[in-house]
Amino acid sequence: MYPILYEDNDVLVVNKPAGISMHPDAHRTEGTLIQEIEKEYPGAQLAHRLDKDTSGVLLVAKNQTAFEYCKDLFREHKVEKSYITLVVGEVKKDEGDIVLAITRSTKDFRKRVATPLKGTSDARAAETHFTVLKRLGGYTLLEVRPKTGRTHQIRSHLSAIGHPVACDQLYGGKKYACPSGLGRQFLHAASLAFPLPSGKRLEVKADLPDDLTMTLRDIAK
Repeated sequence: MYPILYEDNDVLVVNKPAGISMHPDAHRTEGTLIQEIEKEYPGAQLAHRLDKDTSGVLLVAKNQTAFEYCKDLFREHKVEKSYITLVVGEVKKDEGDIVLAITRSTKDFRKRVATPLKGTSDARAAETHFTVLKRLGGYTLLEVRPKTGRTHQIRSHLSAIGHPVACDQLYGGKKYACPSGLGRQFLHAASLAFPLPSGKRLEVKADLPDDLTMTLRDIAK
């Protein structure tokens, strides 16, 4: 079982490690996150998703009623999410918004493409706010707050503005770069805030894991 950051009768918030798949699929049939959680919490359902190589705060519903409640929260944009990411290059603006629709790539089924146009049937509006935390030689550390929750939104949006996530092999393109020793994309779900069924607002945070902390120390030398 993974580290529990919060728990009550309805929801569970865990600190997901990088490298763990969310659900079984054609590539992995055992040892996924939901399978491990179900060993302790039968009937639990994931309220949202993180990419396999993204670490951090993840919300789990412990029963069907809680699952429906959480789905409504996300649909109504009542969940505030914050990520920490290291991107390639020096981001000039101290903060900004990326407003680009997200659609499936016609060239690579794994990817989502950020576009200003909404001409395709599956293009969906998406918005991401970023704030520069620190500029480091050749990289920039950002806090990122997605205002929508599209698949690969952060990775696609940052790549679209010319600053892909460090070590992101899928979205790095010609600007791909990876600090020495880091074995996965530098993207961490740092916090999650939302109203509980009781009406109380909950905010849960997860510190940067050791691999990302060590990467920042190394490139700051």
